[in-house]
Amino acid sequence: MAEKTPLYEKHVALGARMTEFAGFFMPLQYTGIVGEHQNVRTAVGVFDLSHMGEILVTGSKAQDFLNYVTTNDVSSLTPGAVQYNLLTNENGGVIDDILIYRVPEGFYLVVNAANKDKDFQWLSSHKLDETAVVDLSPSTALLAVQGPNALPVIEKVLEYELESMRYYSFADLLYHGERIRVSRTGYTGEDGFEIYLPPHLAPQLWEELLAVGKPYGIQPIGLGARDTLRLEMRMSLYGNELTEEITPLEAGLGKFVDFDKGDFIGREALLKQKAAGVKQKLVGFVLKERGIPRQGYKILKQGQPIGFVTSGSMSPSTQKAIGLGYVDSEHAKAGNIIEIEIRNQKVPAEIIKGRFVIKKK
Repeated sequence: MAEKTPLYEKHVALGARMTEFAGFFMPLQYTGIVGEHQNVRTAVGVFDLSHMGEILVTGSKAQDFLNYVTTNDVSSLTPGAVQYNLLTNENGGVIDDILIYRVPEGFYLVVNAANKDKDFQWLSSHKLDETAVVDLSPSTALLAVQGPNALPVIEKVLEYELESMRYYSFADLLYHGERIRVSRTGYTGEDGFEIYLPPHLAPQLWEELLAVGKPYGIQPIGLGARDTLRLEMRMSLYGNELTEEITPLEAGLGKFVDFDKGDFIGREALLKQKAAGVKQKLVGFVLKERGIPRQGYKILKQGQPIGFVTSGSMSPSTQKAIGLGYVDSEHAKAGNIIEIEIRNQKVPAEIIKGRFVIKKK
């Protein structure tokens, strides 16, 4: 039986279409994916992300331990900063992509909902004697406020000045007398904040955000729009673009792999792959004719299979069918024309460089 987040009743009362995801009942959409997507791009939206996992790593060897199990250099993290990082296996495959917060007591990890048990077991099985790994997920709710109007809404609700907060940094604040964690992070490509707080405070914050945000056009947003928002920004989704069989180098995440920091799990395999050159690369593409690319569809070149689609959708912002997928490296150049096999039809598509939607900073 799926679990309910602290906001389950709020979603049902708002008429959300609920779905089971990562062991939780989650809102897929409220009024419609396209409208919710556009609302985040033009105004502001609030998401319930309480299904995500949070893990605290402490102890005198916490930094050494995390540097060994991740690809990025944890030692470069300063207090109050957030880092994108990857857990990899011995073959260099991605166990999960995570965020690491440098907190006073050690390191605060935010992991994908579907992977939190797997990640916790992996970390626990590799931890050093001088480290402690604690699962904080059951005692943590998470709300995200995303969009051009996110800042004024958050500042009014929390009564803090947050304009000077840098992207990928955070602060621990008080909300109704209890500690919460607010970071300038998100998964939409828009400005926004993610708020970690005790579950019993989540319904109150949700209501306050919707009330205060009304003049700013705030709407509740479901998982459907979250997926199209991240896809337009070419942000990888675990289980689609990232799996235990795919490496960070193939996924275009090489800048998050620090070979100079010392040994880490998967380093040798990744060094070999880097030296030999990756056989497949993640690319973005836009269909040139009608059709929707879906996960698992074949990618062809002159009728011959060269890869597979990992994510695809109609882009609400561009009104074009877009997708991500892996192709043999020799075919990965921007401008190349490929074909997506959709219901036995070969639909032409063009590989593009960069994001599908460019946002002004």
